[in-house]
Parts: sequence; structure tokens; C-alpha cells
Amino acid sequence: MSDVPVVLLEERVLGDGRLLALATLNSERSLNSLSLDMIELLLPALQRWATDPRVVAVFLQGAGEKAFCAGGDVRRICLGVRENGIEDPYAQKFFTQEYKLDYLIHTFPKPFIVWGNGIVMGGGIGLMCGASHRVVTESSRLAMPEITIGLYPDVGGSYFLSRLPGRLGLFLGMTGVNINAADALYAGFADHAVAAERRQAVIDSLAELDWALDNAGRRAQVSAVLDAEECPGMPVSELQHRVAQINERAASDELPVLYAALTAASPDDPWLDRAARTLAKGSPTSAALIFRQWQRGRTMTLAEVFREELIISTQCARHPDFIEGVRALLVDKDNAPRWQPATLAEITESWIDGHYVSPWTGEHPLADLR
Repeated sequence: MSDVPVVLLEERVLGDGRLLALATLNSERSLNSLSLDMIELLLPALQRWATDPRVVAVFLQGAGEKAFCAGGDVRRICLGVRENGIEDPYAQKFFTQEYKLDYLIHTFPKPFIVWGNGIVMGGGIGLMCGASHRVVTESSRLAMPEITIGLYPDVGGSYFLSRLPGRLGLFLGMTGVNINAADALYAGFADHAVAAERRQAVIDSLAELDWALDNAGRRAQVSAVLDAEECPGMPVSELQHRVAQINERAASDELPVLYAALTAASPDDPWLDRAARTLAKGSPTSAALIFRQWQRGRTMTLAEVFREELIISTQCARHPDFIEGVRALLVDKDNAPRWQPATLAEITESWIDGHYVSPWTGEHPLADLR
């Protein structure tokens, strides 16, 4: 095993003795996919930085240029269940710690900058969406493609997807569509676009600031640094000029009608057609869960969302599609998942209700989120 830590932590001393905290997900080979080892290094560091009066801001990035974070370590969950059965404790432990980390970022009391360069998917979206300053570059590609592995957009997705305008969040969740930097800005997943090559220059600019004493002033200072940057080569938004079509396709509140519209072929629009085919090949159970979570999330607090998602995600590891989807895509890699039930028509309300049953007794592991 390598002795190189999977998260690099740095406290850069500034001119006045205060600190700029930097954290780097350090697993380029796995595209910085979020593992439990990473979380158990990052979470206590962020908790410490949140309360350390010397720390003025946090900058979170991924090692290398390919990815900020390509998702969570779902492969380890699959292998644990295959080896030990559905009582394997890893899924609950992983999701509990991941959601604590995500919630801390959402509620972090200081400027929190995420450099979302390259691939940002699943668990990477969870780390990015809660930050006060979310940066994309010309190479950023974002997605929540859980439909393809029998899961659903968790990591707070029930909250932030349901709050996007119109039916955009429902479309993104159901189809798992891959979006670019301009799309991320349009949809509200990102706040700033900066050239990828300017990463170190941005960090240096932050280190040279005469930092304000209050949090509001510091946030404004970070925004000014990022606003002064440019992003040549920005792609054209694929979402923006299709928003009317997306809202029309996703208009129905009846799941069978919605599913039929979203999976309808679009021979004249390869982008929409690819989104339709992804949903059609995805887990029917996931489609039903995503629809229900998009509806429920609109009226829930962020803490309520994470508590409910922990139940659902742990139950997904006890139901067949999540383990099967990960097996097909990431373990055996045959890309031929056998979904159970196999079609949306076979999904019953009681089947989906079973994903909302708490799998533990006693206090909820996330009861202390406020």
C-alpha cells in the first residue's frame, strides 16, 4: 500500500499570521473518487478549520487535471454486500460519514471554495454544491448518473435538484445527463468560471488578500478574486436553449407519462436522445425513487433531506438494483445489469415504500444535524 495520504491537508500561513486552509483529494488513479478513508481525513480537518479563528477560508480541490471527484466509493459497498450479505455495515457507515461531510460544507461558517475542474459526478457534486464559491473550468463535466447504477441522486440531491427552476432538476436526476461548465452556471451548480490553468494563481491571490474581519466581507473578497478571472474556451450551454423542451418533456406529475416522455427518441437532437437512452437503460426502481424524492425534497429542510437519504441509500444497498448496477458498471464491467423489477410497470408503491423503512433501531445516525 502507498504511504501517500489520500487527502493532502495544508495550512498556508498568511502575512498577518492567519491561515488559508487547503485540502486536496489525492487519488488521481481513481479520479479522486470519494472513499471512506478520504472522508475520515477530510471531515475532522474541516470541523477543526470551522472553529479555528485563524483560518479565514478553505479551498478544496482534486489532484491532477482530470477530475475534482468522480463520485463515491460505491464499488466497495457492492463488494461488501456480495461477500457478507445485506447486513454488511459498510454502506451505512460510508453514507453516514459522507452526508455529515456534505452537510458541514453546506453550513460552513467561512468562505469555502471548491475547484470543480474536470469530472465532477455523484459524490463530487455533493462536495461542490454546498460550497459558498463553486468554480468550474472549461474542462468541467458534471453529472449525477445514479440512474445507471440503481441508486438515485443522493448527497443532498433531493434538496438542491428539487429547487432548480421548472423541471430542470427532475430532468437532470432522471436522465443523469452530463453537463458542461456553461450548463453548470446556468443551472446554478456553479458560481464562477475560471481557466483551469489559473488554479495556482487564484490560490496565490487568496493568500495575498488583506482579509476582512467578518465572514460577509471575506466572502465578498473571494468573489472579487474569482470575478476578476476569465475562462477562455467556455463551451456553449446545452441546457439553456433546450429549457423549453426539457420542461415540456418533464411536465407530467404521473410517473408513467413522465417516463414515456423522457425516454422518447429524439433523432434530430443527439444530446436529448442520449439522455433518453440513458434513462431507458437505467434502473426502473431508481426512476421511481428519483421522481418521489424530487417531489418530497421541495418541502424538506436540508437536515431532513440528509436524514431521509441515509435511510434510502442504506436500503438501496439491501435491495437488488444498486448492487447489481455497480456490479455491471464497475465490478464485472459487463454493462448488462439485470434490474429487479425489470420494467417501470412492475414497480409498486409498496416496493418503493420499502426503501423508506429505517434499517436500524434507536436514534437516527444523523439526528444531530440542525
